[in-house]
Amino acid sequence: MAAKKKSVANGNIEARLAALRADFGALQDDMKGLYGDVSEVASERAALAMKSAEEIADRAVALAEEAAKEAKGVALEYKDEAEEWAEENAEELRGYVRAQPIQSLLIAGGIGAFLGAIFLSRR
Repeated sequence: MAAKKKSVANGNIEARLAALRADFGALQDDMKGLYGDVSEVASERAALAMKSAEEIADRAVALAEEAAKEAKGVALEYKDEAEEWAEENAEELRGYVRAQPIQSLLIAGGIGAFLGAIFLSRR
């Protein structure tokens, strides 16, 4: 009777081991499938992220080009205004210099000396 119980117990253990081996094999197969699925999803996500980054970069370039065009337009307006102001005031300045040449020379010399002192003190 003890031998029969050992035989049944051994058979039961063998069956359990076989079932455990089968479960382990199924688990390995499931893990391999899961790895494949995860890597596929990761590749898809990476491709989506890359596409999104390219779209953002394209939008940034378009915005930068638009801002550059606007800045160029504004700069041209200011350039025109500065030229107009210089033309208007140049004649007035010439008249002042012709009317008071010595005072104009002294003012220009003083400004030159002042700027020279500033630039030499920076060295």
